[in-house]
Amino acid sequence: MPVIILVGFVAVALWSLVAHRFERIGIAGPAALAVLGALVVTADVPGFTAAIDSDVAQHVVELILAVLLFVDACEVRGGLFGGEGRALARLVLIALPLSLALVVVTGAWLLPQTGIFVIVVIACIVMPTDFAPATALLRSDRVPARVRRILNVESGYNDGLISPVFGMSLAIAVALPTLIRIADTGSEAGVDQKQLEKNIEDFIDAFFGAVPATVVAIVVGILLGGAFGLLTRWASRRGWADTTGVRFVTLLTPLLAFGLATLHGIGANGFVAAFVAGVVFRVARTRRTDLPAVPHAELLLVEEASAVAANFVWFILGGMTTAVIVDGVDWRLLVIAVLALTVFRALPVYLSMLGSPVTWRERGYIGLIGPRGTASIVFGLLAFNHLPDADSGDVLGVTVLTVVGSILLHGVVAPLVLRRLPARDATTAAARVGDGRSAGGAD
Repeated sequence: MPVIILVGFVAVALWSLVAHRFERIGIAGPAALAVLGALVVTADVPGFTAAIDSDVAQHVVELILAVLLFVDACEVRGGLFGGEGRALARLVLIALPLSLALVVVTGAWLLPQTGIFVIVVIACIVMPTDFAPATALLRSDRVPARVRRILNVESGYNDGLISPVFGMSLAIAVALPTLIRIADTGSEAGVDQKQLEKNIEDFIDAFFGAVPATVVAIVVGILLGGAFGLLTRWASRRGWADTTGVRFVTLLTPLLAFGLATLHGIGANGFVAAFVAGVVFRVARTRRTDLPAVPHAELLLVEEASAVAANFVWFILGGMTTAVIVDGVDWRLLVIAVLALTVFRALPVYLSMLGSPVTWRERGYIGLIGPRGTASIVFGLLAFNHLPDADSGDVLGVTVLTVVGSILLHGVVAPLVLRRLPARDATTAAARVGDGRSAGGAD
């Protein structure tokens, strides 16, 4: 195992011992671990980049993302769509595709030498929301309660919906350059035959097999999540399983879903399977019960495991930041990151909410509060690991700029601005729409 990985484990362990003390004075884990990672990696930047560009790193981040997607899906409260089905549909079916399209169009203009599928990969990295670097926003009473609920549900769904687009685009982006080079030269000279065959197979699977692979992943997720959810409910009712046993089930379910979906003979999208398993597990576990969501005690183990994994990812982000600074920051990537955090988030949200009962003030909160975090980092690491050197540097750069920018914007600036707003504005906005949920927030 690479030394930097071991150092990361040590950093997470040491931070865990002092986190409670530092968090009480406002120092959040993501920022602290990122700073620590940035400092540690200065000792051996090439060694760090080699470590994250390895098969071990790839498998680790894949499992981390599978668990995070499962947890996100399980933590949604109040029905399949958290009681905000219409608002969620507008955000993930209208706003999210518009945001991705804006990033792709801008990226194609700013980075004309970059392949279109690489730019789609970049769009999938910079747009999914995650409140890990800005949890204070979800607890702030200055943000209307309904807005916080909508944002929480959205963050639980959008990275799961982006993952099949990301997987397909990444596979095509990796395979396409070799195929184009052969088509242009009309010769396979200088091309490794096994690699060529793999590229052709990956391209065909990605281009023609994306929909079947996603369907299979959904089926795997439904079967596994439904089976374990029903078994958990049945065993808990009869006293056959205690909370500890159920915790083991919730930890193993995403790993089983990911592992089964990615078996060689199946070849489905493991991230989709893990996400769908979480959604169906939650519904099956709580259906015909008085539970609004999976009990926190039953999710405690998988939540803590995902928290440890996320802390490690934040340490890696710090190392990625150092590597990007050493290589130099491309202003075009900075422009994409800034636009992704602001205009490309806010404008599609405003457009998607036209004609809805969501007020203009609430649209402003939803559009401007969209932190980027663990999902973006993991997608970025996977893309960096797979893409050729010509593109991997841009992917690493835009990932770092987006997430670090989000830490500053949503973790520092936004709370300061909210504290200066009159508290009655948020309270009034929440009260004004609290009774209107039945008009616009039903599943």
